[in-house]
Amino acid sequence: LCLGHDERVDLKHALRTGARPALDALLDGAMAVKPLRHDFAIDVAGAAPAVARHMSVTGG
Repeated sequence: LCLGHDERVDLKHALRTGARPALDALLDGAMAVKPLRHDFAIDVAGAAPAVARHMSVTGG
């Protein structure tokens, strides 16, 4: 849902099967719970990272 969070929505099955209504429902659901903004608290001393992976693992 956001590269800075661990939540995700798996679109692969709906895309591979061509299930357009299922894909639409997945995207609608993802947009409903997507964070409004990034939540990177890098200015807080000792704050833990927002995600356990490095951004280089995410790809792009």
